[in-house]
Amino acid sequence: MRMVDLIQKKRDGHALTKKEIRFIIEGYTKEEIPDYQVSALSMAIFFQDMTEEERAELTMAIVESGEQIDLSAIEGTKVDKHSTGGVGDTTTLVLGPLVASVGVPVAKMSGRGLGHTGGTIDKLEAVEGFHVEIEKEEFVRLVNEHKLAVIGQSGNLTPADKKLYALRDVTATVNSIPLIASSIMSKKIAAGADAIVLDVKTGAGAFMKIYEDAQELAQAMVNIGNRVGRQTMAILSDMSQPLGFAIGNALEVKEAIDTLRGEGPEDLTELCLTLGSQMVVLAKKADTLEEARTLLEGAISSGKALEVFETFLMNQGGKGEVVKDPSLLPRAKHIVELEAKEDGFIESLVADEIGTAAMWLGAGRATKESTIDMAVGLVLNKKVGDKVQAGDSLVTIHANDQSQLQKVKEKLYNAILITEEQVKAPTLVHEVMTSAT
Repeated sequence: MRMVDLIQKKRDGHALTKKEIRFIIEGYTKEEIPDYQVSALSMAIFFQDMTEEERAELTMAIVESGEQIDLSAIEGTKVDKHSTGGVGDTTTLVLGPLVASVGVPVAKMSGRGLGHTGGTIDKLEAVEGFHVEIEKEEFVRLVNEHKLAVIGQSGNLTPADKKLYALRDVTATVNSIPLIASSIMSKKIAAGADAIVLDVKTGAGAFMKIYEDAQELAQAMVNIGNRVGRQTMAILSDMSQPLGFAIGNALEVKEAIDTLRGEGPEDLTELCLTLGSQMVVLAKKADTLEEARTLLEGAISSGKALEVFETFLMNQGGKGEVVKDPSLLPRAKHIVELEAKEDGFIESLVADEIGTAAMWLGAGRATKESTIDMAVGLVLNKKVGDKVQAGDSLVTIHANDQSQLQKVKEKLYNAILITEEQVKAPTLVHEVMTSAT
């Protein structure tokens, strides 16, 4: 078998076989196939696409390129959740304890983040003492006994994906549905999930800004998951404006606590209940999404969900008292209000621009070497559709470095548009996909 023949085959629009795909991924992982040939293949896939069968085979070849996590020692159906990311996306911090509180095991493998704020682990580390450096046996024990634990990503998970992603990034082949879908799903499958819930974002603050592209990606991932034996569901959710109010690590932990207490932002609460209901159904703890939602709402109102969050933090070395007293979280030295300059209605909050402003404050990483400031960030006081008067606070800025303040303010003013006409709030959940097509 020769790589040049396989490039030509895909270039001409033909489907690759399981054996051919395995040959490519194994050879590339072992550095027996050079970058330039895989670059050519990636561009051929970009233009010619892949069949459903090819996508599934590519995903599993990437899974088998490295370590696979065995979670069989954890009782029950292990359901993982993946979000394609966004601004103020605090869902994992809420969903973990929320679904664990109704008996669903949440064995979460998370990473750190580049971008507007840190990843899930970074946010949790805003709680003093919290750590994810735990042994596999302890991880399994915590999930079996308390239904929730978070561990850092294994270094040898899907090595083929790491190589392919780096190559796609410099060959203009990132935006290929089969390559994105196989990349995301390979990591979820290698991490040991029995079932997968996907939150695919669309809008200005999303990776997939165009709705039809997000729809196509969601369906591709659902099809892959179900084809390889992982029951998979997805929703398409709005990211034209930031989710919730808080953007920043300690600020998002506080918002997660508020949400688990039943006092969180309406959109974040709704999204967590929607995603959580899917997780509960996949874990067979409820027969219908309606029944699952009732269970989750009960866990919030009874205080059980908040109690699970506190226990989870303490189990992994964190200061659980922050749940009862969020003022123990890191706090910024300077609190500055961004005041509206005119009366009207919020027409748009450009999510990615607002996220960039938070990163300038130090809430996220511009590069892997950047250090995150856990205390800083933004809290929105208005959302799209809200009425506003001149002098009202649009955003509360939490800063430690005042030298960035003017630059951040200008960015925010440019990202927040006010109009005289009444504006309707955007639809939060656009579509639910529960099976392959």
